[in-house]
Amino acid sequence: MWYLAYNILLILASPFIALILLAKKRCRPGLAQRLGWSGGLFGLFRSSGLFGWLGLKKLEKLDKPNKPDKPVLWVHAVSLGEVVAVVPLVRLLHSRYPEYRLVVSTVTDTGREAVEQRLAGVAEHRYAPLDFPWVVSRVVGRLNPAAFLFVETELWPNLLRALSRRGVPSILVNGRLSSQSFKGYGLVRPFISRVLETVTFCLMQSGRDAERMVALGAAPTRVLRTGNMKFDQPVPGHAGQQDGLSRREINLAEHEELIVAGSTHPGEEEQLLSCYQTLLREFPSLVLLLAPRHVERAAAVEAAVRSRGLAAVRRSAFRELGATSRQHGAPRVVILDTRGELAAVYQHAVLSFVGGTLLPVGGHNLLEPAVWSKPVFFGPHTDHCAEVAELLVRAGGAVRVRDGVELAAEMAGLLRDRAGLHRMGAAARGVVIENQGAVERSLELIGRVLGSRERSDGKLPVGQSSHAAGMAKVER
Repeated sequence: MWYLAYNILLILASPFIALILLAKKRCRPGLAQRLGWSGGLFGLFRSSGLFGWLGLKKLEKLDKPNKPDKPVLWVHAVSLGEVVAVVPLVRLLHSRYPEYRLVVSTVTDTGREAVEQRLAGVAEHRYAPLDFPWVVSRVVGRLNPAAFLFVETELWPNLLRALSRRGVPSILVNGRLSSQSFKGYGLVRPFISRVLETVTFCLMQSGRDAERMVALGAAPTRVLRTGNMKFDQPVPGHAGQQDGLSRREINLAEHEELIVAGSTHPGEEEQLLSCYQTLLREFPSLVLLLAPRHVERAAAVEAAVRSRGLAAVRRSAFRELGATSRQHGAPRVVILDTRGELAAVYQHAVLSFVGGTLLPVGGHNLLEPAVWSKPVFFGPHTDHCAEVAELLVRAGGAVRVRDGVELAAEMAGLLRDRAGLHRMGAAARGVVIENQGAVERSLELIGRVLGSRERSDGKLPVGQSSHAAGMAKVER
């Protein structure tokens, strides 16, 4: 009944879904894959029988995919943040299980870019299918995965059901449930509990997340706390770590100091600009870098900066302007309007702020500056990263502020106390190092699931108690 109602709603909404996909430029790439046609227009023709009707049988043969010589591990990560979190896991899966072919799916184009940049030669990208029964059935049949790993609680009922019916284990990794998601899922708890029956294991970030998953109907024996994989990002200074942009590339003179405000939203930039102007009265060599969460907003952010009489320059313009763009000694705001560079830019910061926290968004990755030993500032809204925020504040590596006015006061105090500034940065990095291990814990359980599947030769249906009992030995 629940699945029937869900699918009726999907069908009723399909015209609106199609309009959104066609109207939004960022949704158009990979449209064929989203609809289950892996071969683009060729795939559309083949699936619809148009090859035969048009007399193109030879092309149809050319388009038929070769049978993969390796079993597939399918990893689903919605967008950039989820891809970044799961990169260490995917790399380890690649090195420890070379007999598998790794496929990473995303919903967004920024996710695709992250996969292609960070997992080149390790995994191939594809866009996630829309959750229509006929679409997911086609995709699951085509990929025939040995296991499906999905990041941070992307519960797509038809996809998980299709995998379960084929006996494919589905494992939620780095799982979390924000208060908003928990409340929303709670409104349809009977349905969500049915969906969770198709999930083999839920590997959650925190105790709060694990409790919420059980409250939604997941069997307690299938819910494990493994920790947050974002702690397992490569620590700067290790061999092979890329350092990203140099100070010169972001136009910093030797005497200038940088405040990095990352992943900001409308309404936050205004408070940050006021904070910056307040700090300039005492610290005139400060430069502010704003990295809007959505780079498409760069023009609006630039306009906001200029409206305050401040100089603004975009990161993308540096290559064109070259040395003539340098304004050493002049207060200015650098706008990071490129993707994939924020995490490394934090290394040049004297202080950092993480956005989505002064407004009720829920917060973004607080660990990106912490890993570089930078003091972390954020606002009161950290529901998406509550455990990390608490750990950083408790360790003395971060400061929570109420608004831009308090932010300016706290930052000024730390700029006057350089010894305290360095202690706070060291404490932030200490939190990262002390809480690593989620990837290894997750990998251990994934390995056991794969081994169990191989031993049973794929005959043991996902969700059977005998399968779960063996896994329950993993430490909770």
